[in-house]
Amino acid sequence: MNTDQLRERFSDDNACRTFFESIIWRNGRLCSHCGFEKTYNISGKTSRAGLYECGRCKRQFTVTTKTPMHSTKLCLWKWLLAMYYIVNSSKGVSSVFLAKWIGVTQKTAWKLGHAVREMMDPGTESQPVLGGIVELDEKYIGGKPRHKVGVRYKRGKGTRKQCILVAVERKGQVRSVPISSDKTSELFPWIDQFVQKDAHLMTDENHAYRKIGQQYASHSWVKHSMEEFARGNVHNNTAESFNSLLERAKLGVFHHLSKKHLPRYLDEIGFRWNHRTPKENVTKKGIKKTVMIPMPVMNKLQSLLNRAFGRQIRRTINGGIRRLNPICFEC
Repeated sequence: MNTDQLRERFSDDNACRTFFESIIWRNGRLCSHCGFEKTYNISGKTSRAGLYECGRCKRQFTVTTKTPMHSTKLCLWKWLLAMYYIVNSSKGVSSVFLAKWIGVTQKTAWKLGHAVREMMDPGTESQPVLGGIVELDEKYIGGKPRHKVGVRYKRGKGTRKQCILVAVERKGQVRSVPISSDKTSELFPWIDQFVQKDAHLMTDENHAYRKIGQQYASHSWVKHSMEEFARGNVHNNTAESFNSLLERAKLGVFHHLSKKHLPRYLDEIGFRWNHRTPKENVTKKGIKKTVMIPMPVMNKLQSLLNRAFGRQIRRTINGGIRRLNPICFEC
């Protein structure tokens, strides 16, 4: 679906609102403040479209209330267009170009981009545990230090760059999280959370993985230091592919990923990675090859909006953003 087809399907704000309501309130409209089921449509001459009132708490709400789009002044078409560009890109969209494409300021586009990334966070409870063959790798992300004559800088773990743990199921989903170091005590709690115990781990020669691998069905590794990157079916090239996406997004799009907002950028890249399906192709030589095909854009938009309610971000005093606590009606 290109932008012309998207505009044809969502010709005005009412069409966008109907689409948002059908997904965010897929199980029926609820009060965004107290969760009560009995609500009323306010359709007076002076009321805005899509405004409802709760029959219990008497508070008013719309489909964007208590979502990352809370209290937005932008039309829903611009929100939908921004979501389309972000989920459809290969490495992400900078706030500068997003602002040009949807017709807002760069500051607005920056906050809007983080609001969309907030919806891309799958949450720890809804994530399926990885199984089968799971590849593990760590990635150090950050810029190069300034050049100084006669000074030779260390690489990787010898620097102060942010370390990221990446766990990828072959032909499946990915999990990534910032960690403080690549020690066993730091890696194991996350791997234990992400990976099933009957999984087959494949890593590089990092000694931390060898101790962790004893608690799983099997563990194989390749020796990158000996220029060994694959030995038959043993490799962690899938995890390296995800790492290359992180690096290309940093170099070519965002240029700088701060430690504070890095989890959101990981959620964005992981969202696009997880919304792909494997397809078997046969080459001219008769070799079967698995290719990952992105899901249709409407499927990705629906998955994105499914996670919208209960997540909110707000501006901080110094122009940044902060995340509000999730909504809990029972509290």
